[in-house]
Amino acid sequence: MNPSQTQIVAALSQIVGADRVKTDNESLSIYGKDWTRVYEPKPSVIVFPTSIENVQAIVRYANEQRLALVPSGGRTGLSGGAMATAGEIVVAFDKMNKILDFDPVDRQVVCQPGLITEALQNFAEEQQLFYPVDFASSGSSQIGGNVATNAGGIKVIKYGLTRDWVLGMKVVTGSGELLDLNKGLIKNATGYDLRHLFIGSEGTLGFIVELTIKLATAPRDPMVLVLAVDAMESAMHVLRSFQAKLPLTAFEFFSEKALAHVIAEKGLQRPCETVGEFYALIEFENVSEQTLEDAMAAFESCMEQGWALDGTLSQTSAQARDLWRLREDISETIARFTPYKNDISVKVSKLPAFLHEVDEIVTRQYPDFEIIWFGHIGDGNVHLNILKPEGLDKALFFEQCSAVSVDIFECVQRFGGSVSAEHGVGLLKKPFLHYSRNPQEIAYLKAIKQIFDPNGLMNPGKIFDTEAKRGLD
Repeated sequence: MNPSQTQIVAALSQIVGADRVKTDNESLSIYGKDWTRVYEPKPSVIVFPTSIENVQAIVRYANEQRLALVPSGGRTGLSGGAMATAGEIVVAFDKMNKILDFDPVDRQVVCQPGLITEALQNFAEEQQLFYPVDFASSGSSQIGGNVATNAGGIKVIKYGLTRDWVLGMKVVTGSGELLDLNKGLIKNATGYDLRHLFIGSEGTLGFIVELTIKLATAPRDPMVLVLAVDAMESAMHVLRSFQAKLPLTAFEFFSEKALAHVIAEKGLQRPCETVGEFYALIEFENVSEQTLEDAMAAFESCMEQGWALDGTLSQTSAQARDLWRLREDISETIARFTPYKNDISVKVSKLPAFLHEVDEIVTRQYPDFEIIWFGHIGDGNVHLNILKPEGLDKALFFEQCSAVSVDIFECVQRFGGSVSAEHGVGLLKKPFLHYSRNPQEIAYLKAIKQIFDPNGLMNPGKIFDTEAKRGLD
């Protein structure tokens, strides 16, 4: 028999203090969800640990009572990975938000999982260093959530994913044990590297309670160039042309429809006089006069070939920031339209053919819906957003989009791609996991979860289904 909410609150209050346990409707709504709008939050209790010992005690209590736990970070996820929909206890890491240590020789920061991503970036800048994992939600996302979903963002083409910057972590497993993984070592050839199981695991194996993150040398004088292009294929030609001339720190793209929404909402200026069907945003470090000459040579070549129609190069850091906003403000701008999001990827070399097929599918299947394209085309990751028409029931809209997603994911499968490039699987992509993972892989994933979370209490129902665990009746 499940304990009552009163009993749960009393037990959790003994662990963390009464002021760090919430059951009011506002807290349940805020902490029981992420940015996904498909599901309704229905947690039973929100608890705010402040230490590793708190987390261990919470997990052990959950095991004793067979109560499901859902982790909550910055709640910026887009796949329902932080949704509590069945009376679960939400473990919110907002109070575990400190930088614990920094070593300038090793260039390593030790921090708690609730640290805001932007705070880590700012700390690195204060040390004249750089934390390169960056995306639109950096001001509200938490580093623990970034690691739990292996966040990517806008700098992957040069700096890689979150996975590439995690040198160590402490995790509390589903049975309440504390593991100290890799301990900040650069070289460590002592068998299985368990930290990489927890990176991208979406809290289904255990909770990340401490991280050791490496920092990089700060970039020198980053410059931004935005080019108008007539087609997605042209953007790929632009990518190859620029990569042949100079190292890039970012290569993004977005559609004219996306740009129009941002300009109307944010009051920003158009990047160039010529209107393109799409736009490519290129960032590079201006390390010498030769770098700028190479960039201009690539631009002129793209103009001569007809791949680029027009372009604007930043002259100041403020102008570079404004050009970046044209891309970075898209998600926030279109949020009011309740978009259905597809976060898909293939090898960069396959992108032109892949995008052509997907574009045909969405044009045929969504004739009455507005389609917004943008993404990290430099690493093969594109975001397809379908905007809900005003007046259309949300549930019906998502049902229609989900049905057509089957065609899109079948295309992803044919091209050997991923149905979720950087937003995780969560609840939203769970029905489509088999398009990227075969039955043998999924069986191994479930077996791994069983080892670390034998009672199936850690973020149950995310990524794949296992035996259902109880929340508060």
